[in-house]
Amino acid sequence: MPLGDLGRGIKDALTSTIRGIGDVVGATLDTTRESTVKALQGLRDVGSEATGVITDTVTGAVQAASEVGASVGLAAKGAVIGVVQGVGEVTIVTVGTLSDTVRAAIKGTQEVGGDVAGAGQGAVEGALVAAKSVGLTLEDSVTSVARAAIEGTNEVGGDLAATAKSVIRGTIHGTQEVGEDSIAAVRSSASAIINSAASVGGDLAIVARNAVEGAIEGAKDAGLAAEDAAAAAASGAVEAASQVSETAGNAARDAVTGVISGVRVVVQA
Repeated sequence: MPLGDLGRGIKDALTSTIRGIGDVVGATLDTTRESTVKALQGLRDVGSEATGVITDTVTGAVQAASEVGASVGLAAKGAVIGVVQGVGEVTIVTVGTLSDTVRAAIKGTQEVGGDVAGAGQGAVEGALVAAKSVGLTLEDSVTSVARAAIEGTNEVGGDLAATAKSVIRGTIHGTQEVGEDSIAAVRSSASAIINSAASVGGDLAIVARNAVEGAIEGAKDAGLAAEDAAAAAASGAVEAASQVSETAGNAARDAVTGVISGVRVVVQA
């Protein structure tokens, strides 16, 4: 989808601002928050027109980062936080707002051939940080952004497995940043990932394994016990796959049981 005037303005502003800058998140956050507030205040019907503003703003930000060689993941994180906080200054933020930002980050990045998985991770991190700042519940937020990431990836023909891995990594980093229970969030996220992957015909075994790999990588990055994170991801994935069918559940269990990335993974009830 072509950028609108708002998205082009943000892209142009950020292209010069974030080139070579150290704080990509901060610069992107400030620009997108201010632009979102201004754009929403100029609407007659905020409720029906907000999605367009959200999409254009986030898309412009991630495309600016891609164009100048900055981190798309960091730009996505900053843009999502900025947009959600901007929406919160004008109207009520819902989990649907979070979903819109994550989809926009993924689609906008794909349109310019950027790092979709990196954008997905950054968007999920940003969404969870923003959710805390506007008072949304963690569990609903985790579930919503995981589903949005998988659905957005499917809509652009992207790699569901890579997105599953990046979503779990983003979930760990985002929850760590706001002081929430990362292990519980990983289980909820993995379950939502599998549910969404099933709804779009994804290979649940491959998606489940990548979710576990993401949990291990994210846990190691964050200084958490990799075994606990892996077990949470595996258990959430198998539980969700089993609700799809017995065959799907068994395939997912086989895919995530044993040693993965040097970590022994145990599926818990």
